Amino acid sequence: MNIIWLGHGSFRIEIGDQILLVDPWLNGNPVLPEDQHDAAIEGATQMLITHGHFDHTADAVAISQKTGAPVSGMYELANWLTAQGAVEGAGFNKGGTVTFGDVSVTMVPASHSSSMMVDDKPMYVGCESGFVIKGEGRTIYLSGDTAIMADMDWIGAYFKPDIGILSAGGHFTMDMAQAAWAAKRYFDFKTVIPCHYRTFPLLEQDATALAAGLPGVDVIEPQVMQPIAL
Repeated sequence: MNIIWLGHGSFRIEIGDQILLVDPWLNGNPVLPEDQHDAAIEGATQMLITHGHFDHTADAVAISQKTGAPVSGMYELANWLTAQGAVEGAGFNKGGTVTFGDVSVTMVPASHSSSMMVDDKPMYVGCESGFVIKGEGRTIYLSGDTAIMADMDWIGAYFKPDIGILSAGGHFTMDMAQAAWAAKRYFDFKTVIPCHYRTFPLLEQDATALAAGLPGVDVIEPQVMQPIAL
C-alpha cells in the first residue's frame, strides 16, 4: 500500500487493485507543484469526495473526465458532480459500504459543514463525511474535515482501524493536540498521518503536538508526492 499526500486534504491511495483519489485538489493548491498534477492523478480508478467545499471538489469533474475515474461520495454531492459531467460512481450515505475490486469503502460521520457556491449562492450538497477504507488486510480511518466527535468512539470500536489519516490543521478542523487526544481516546492506531495543515498560514505548520500526544504511535508527517509505504 502507498499513501501519497497531494497536499491539504488530498490523497492518492494505492491499495489492492485500486488507485483511489480522495478529495483531489490540484488547481490553486499552494503546495502541489503544477508539474506534478498529471502524476498525482495518473491511473486513478476511483475518486472519493468527503464534502462539498471548493478545496475538496473544485477539480473533481475535470479529473474524472480526464482519467475516467468514477466519483463516489454523499448521495446529493455525488449526483450533483455527475450532473456536471463527472463519471457516475456510487452515491451512498453514512453507514453504507461500496466495493471497488479488492477494496471496500464505508462512509462514516464527520462533524463539519458541506456546501458549494453555485451562481454566487451557497448550495447544500449533503452531509460531510469520512471514510473507512479496507484492503490488503489493513483498515484506514480517513476522518475528512472534522472536529472531535463522539462518533469516533463507535468507529474505533467497530472498525478497529490501524491507520489514521486525520485532519489536524486547526481553525477549520481539529488541531494537532485535539487530533492526538481523539486518537488516544477512541482508537488504537499503529500509524497516524496528519492532513489539512501547512496549506495556509492560519493552519498549523507541523505535527509536533500530534506526535507528542501519541507516544508509541508512528506519526508520519507526509511530504507532497512522496509515497508512504505501509
